[in-house]
Amino acid sequence: MNSLKDTATQIRRDIVRMVHAVQSGHPGGSLGCTEYLTALYFNVMKHDPKFNMDGVGEDLFFLSNGHISPVFYSVLARSGYFPITELSTFRKLNTRLQGHPTTHEHLPGVRIASGSLGQGMSVAVGAALAKKLNNDTNIVYSLHGDGELDEGQNWEAIMFAAHKKVDNLIATIDWNGQQIDGSTNSVMSLGNLKAKFEAFDWQVLEMEGNDMDAVVAGLNNAKTFVGKGKPIVILMKTEMGKGIDFMEGSHEWHGIAPNDEQLQKALAQLPETLGDY
Repeated sequence: MNSLKDTATQIRRDIVRMVHAVQSGHPGGSLGCTEYLTALYFNVMKHDPKFNMDGVGEDLFFLSNGHISPVFYSVLARSGYFPITELSTFRKLNTRLQGHPTTHEHLPGVRIASGSLGQGMSVAVGAALAKKLNNDTNIVYSLHGDGELDEGQNWEAIMFAAHKKVDNLIATIDWNGQQIDGSTNSVMSLGNLKAKFEAFDWQVLEMEGNDMDAVVAGLNNAKTFVGKGKPIVILMKTEMGKGIDFMEGSHEWHGIAPNDEQLQKALAQLPETLGDY
């Protein structure tokens, strides 16, 4: 588990360096979801960095909240999808690492464009249903922001998935209680998310998202419910900006970049473990 934690620390370094370099991007949610994506790609998910777009015979992942591309790009690069040095091109013109992942850039590991929020659940449900129809026993994983659940399309897909018994889908909600304009409670209260998903006939699990051991255990536990008749959702409690003390818990770091002084303060809290790009 120490290697996973070291990897997560390095990925956090990548995130703040990438966003700082172009003074643009979304560090808060990226830092909060680092344990989840590290555990998924380096321990839990069956995937092939050689990357075949149709994904037959392997697990699939769909990032719905595409603005947290810094963590996604870092994880993809460090798990072998493309050179780590390419992280230095983040958000620069005519590069493959745009602010929101896109498919027309042909970046290995990216299966959908995910700039517009609310669409990833529909895509993930469709991909999981396709696997069932094709007798492919692999799993579909997806990640969604809690504020993203304000989009009504999610709930149509959630209802459809239960009706079709899409029980090879493990969707995770980044439940950090923050969105771009403030707390989710102040913008639009999510109410009792567990009760809502249960009312839609999903298998609902909860997980501490910033503890690596808990994330690995939580994802492996979720896999035990695959094939039991219900789609699976993990309500993952995280803290926006996790790992950097002056960023933690504040919606203000949803989409702003650290300045030079703040970058140095952040890096001082994140020891280099695998080598910077």
